[in-house]
This record gives sequence, structure tokens and C-alpha cells, in this order.
Amino acid sequence: MLRRSFLMLPALFVTANAMAEEVLRVSAIPDEAPTELQRKFAPLGKYLESELGMKVQFVPVTDYAGVVEALTTDKLDLAWLGGFTFVQAKLRGKVVPLVQREEDQHFTSKFIANTGTGINTLADLKGKSFAFGSPSSTSGHLMPRYYLQKDGIVPEKAFKSVAYSGAHDATVAWVTAGKVDAGVLNASVWDKLVGAGKVDAAKVKLIATTQPYYDYNWTVRASLPAAVQTKLSNAFLKLSPTVPAQKEILELQRAAKFVPTKAENYQMIEEAARSAGLLK
Repeated sequence: MLRRSFLMLPALFVTANAMAEEVLRVSAIPDEAPTELQRKFAPLGKYLESELGMKVQFVPVTDYAGVVEALTTDKLDLAWLGGFTFVQAKLRGKVVPLVQREEDQHFTSKFIANTGTGINTLADLKGKSFAFGSPSSTSGHLMPRYYLQKDGIVPEKAFKSVAYSGAHDATVAWVTAGKVDAGVLNASVWDKLVGAGKVDAAKVKLIATTQPYYDYNWTVRASLPAAVQTKLSNAFLKLSPTVPAQKEILELQRAAKFVPTKAENYQMIEEAARSAGLLK
């Protein structure tokens, strides 16, 4: 059976009736501002409620590790994970990756620089200050680090300083403000910010793009009833841009469509993490 709703959230008063209600507890790695995560999830949450016939509750977390901890200790039922956080969750407990966006089969990261620094290539980063996203981010840390080191650039040795902004949009803000000379973030957030006119081209420029890799997915705890897992997979897979309400969901998720995924897709991520010394 699904767990009853028991996560204690700030300022949340739970009645006896609510305690008895079956709830699907969902969260996501905080790779963007909390308000943006809530905005993106709201219509998806309503859609899943209608497809599953149960309440869906979004549970915000403060860091990547918190999502992994909650999912692997049965305090969450479903989570939006990056490739690296999926690997961490897989190694810590029993989880099942259900679906990923079609785009996540060939994801990339974008290196950006402040226009006043004279940085035009990755080689120009040497001796400069640099920002990754979260230490646990696949696209904002692990894979960019992996590809840098393959090119002979070890961040802690080559850069003047290395910092962690905590989120992709924060990295852009840091580079824009000159807090760091350059940084890296995932392609999806970069494209979204550029498309929304939220990148000042006079202050920030794109200097390089990584090779593609598998990234994000929706993962469930393995103990979630099989019937619910199947309903969840089907709900994601049938989302269609030809249905107006579903088109909005796909656009907010920056997905053309969702496709099935499997743990084996993330073997390269695990190998990259071990190579970078981020997994023991």
C-alpha cells in the first residue's frame, strides 16, 4: 500500500481525515529556484491526481542530498532526479527509474563566461574563477568536470577558484554579476533563460557545449505498488502536445515527450562519478 501522508511540512496542519488519505509524495532536486519548481509542477501534479485517482503532494527540499535521502528511506514515492542523483539513490537503496524526457537521452551542459573577462574557449578558463551548480548536479557539476578532466583541465589546479552556486539559474546570475568569471549549467535551463530574455548578452556569452549524455528521469521507490508504478509510467508516456492541457505540462517540463528509461542508461554517469572521485 501507499504510505499515508506523514511528512511534516512547515505551517501544514493535517486533519484526521487527511492523515487517512492515500497520498503520492513527490519531490524534485532543487536545480532551480523553489518558486520555479512549484510553478512547473503544479499542472503536472493535477494531471497525475486525475490519472491515479489519489492526492499528489509536492514536497520541497533544500538540497539534492535531501531528495536522495527521502526517496531511499520511503519518505517520498516519486522524485525528479538528475543522472548523478539517480546513481546515488540506486547505490543507497531500491529505486526504479520510470521515464525520462526524450531530450534527456542526449543531454548537454553549457559553459558560459562574463563578456568582460576575455574568455572565449575552455583553455581561457585557466587562472579564472569558476562556478559549478550543486556538487550533486549531473549537468551542473559531474559531467562538465568529467569532460574538463578528459581535456586535461583539473578545476582545482587550473582555475583561480572553484565555487558552487547551488542551482543552474544562480550560476547565470553569478556570471552576469561578475561574482565569478565563468560557470557551467545545463542546456535546458540555459535555453529557457535565453528564450525568456533573461540572459544579458552584453554581460554573458556561451563559450562551449559538452558532448551528450543521459540525464534526468522520474524515479520511484521500489516498494511503491506495481500497479501505481504502471499507472505513473502510462500517465507520463501518454502526455501529448496535441492536447492543450497536456501541451502546457510538456512545455513546463521542457519535454517534447516522455520515453521509458532504465538503470543501465546511467552506467556512464556512474563511471564518470567514480573517475572524478565523487563516488567511493
